[in-house]
Amino acid sequence: MNKSVQRHGKVDLTFAAPPSKSFTHRALIAGALASGKTTIFRPLDAEDTRLTATALRRLGIAIEEQPNRLIVTGCNGAFKDKNPTTLDLDNSGTSLRLLTTLALLCNNPVILTGSARMQERPIGPLAEALPAIGGTVGFRNQPGYPPLEVSGKLRGGPVTIDGSVSSQFISSILMAAPCAEQEVVVTIPSPPASASYLDITLSVMEAFGAKVTRDRYEQFAVSNHHHYTGRRYAIEGDYSSASYFFAIAALCGGKVTVTKLAPDSVQGDRRFLDALAAMGCRVMYGKDEATVESTGELSGITFDMSASPDTVQTLCMVAARATTPTTITGISHLKFKESDRINGTAERLRALGGDVSVDDDSITIRPAPLHGGTIDPANDHRTAMSFAILGLAVGGIEITGAECVNKSFPGFWDAMQDLIP
Repeated sequence: MNKSVQRHGKVDLTFAAPPSKSFTHRALIAGALASGKTTIFRPLDAEDTRLTATALRRLGIAIEEQPNRLIVTGCNGAFKDKNPTTLDLDNSGTSLRLLTTLALLCNNPVILTGSARMQERPIGPLAEALPAIGGTVGFRNQPGYPPLEVSGKLRGGPVTIDGSVSSQFISSILMAAPCAEQEVVVTIPSPPASASYLDITLSVMEAFGAKVTRDRYEQFAVSNHHHYTGRRYAIEGDYSSASYFFAIAALCGGKVTVTKLAPDSVQGDRRFLDALAAMGCRVMYGKDEATVESTGELSGITFDMSASPDTVQTLCMVAARATTPTTITGISHLKFKESDRINGTAERLRALGGDVSVDDDSITIRPAPLHGGTIDPANDHRTAMSFAILGLAVGGIEITGAECVNKSFPGFWDAMQDLIP
């Protein structure tokens, strides 16, 4: 499916944020490991979250789908699998990484694999950490990359893990830790990538009854005496997906309000709004909403997005229309996403006339006249959505393979139908 995006004038729009993908993944896992039943209200129904649910079902978890909710019957920390299991997580890195440590709660070995791109995304730091807490890991093809086979039992104890490539390695151990035979103490020797996602992990864990003592992002101690308990849990709105709507106001002019957002959310992608404010937009918060209003020309900024990885590309699109240069820092780990989002974004912007340079941890975008063109997102949902939003300001941009947005935001094109027919 291709989508053609034309230039659009000023807007005055209201959108509802879709449910958070990150919270949905974690709530499914906590519910699966809990005692009793969990009702998840307003879960995100997207390709990635379905992959997590399908994998949990293969491990013996009952998940019932009802309108706008999921009913999860937990296993009380011990899966009831009867045979070795292979989990194909396709292109969902979150699913594969979070479920890797959960394999130590199974009776039999678990093989975790995925798409060709998934097999290029590193998982070595997590695999290297698991033996310290009872795991045995073997790689089927290339060492340090999926597919991998995980076996053993989650004993617990001290473990050191490198989270500089992905905080999901740390979250994987943390989420399984309440089910360990002894307390798990996770030490992180260097600053983790996307540290704010650890706050999401802890928020869900604690909501389900886990007890975690932390020293900033350097050490986490997880009690094995406070287990997950089934509960009713509502998924909050997603700031990553909302960023595309906010960017419309910045790029087209006018005003956009996004509802179903928690103003006090721990989601790191809230910082996207701080970036827009620094560029000259007016940002206002309500009880469960946020509004961005254009105030004229956009000014370039230097901004650290290390805690907000999923909105980096959206900010690049806004930066491409600013009157002065923008440098976005703290983004080296974006090379290991569904695509290399640093160099891929730079190459696509250059193809539209952009003036862009990159180094290992930053991207700089300078003012340049842009024109239309064809964008192949290479099956990366965030590339497709961010360049579609740029198309509203530039015009004449065609997105190929546009259905890839189903990975995280299946309703994207429907939400945009008044702007992108």
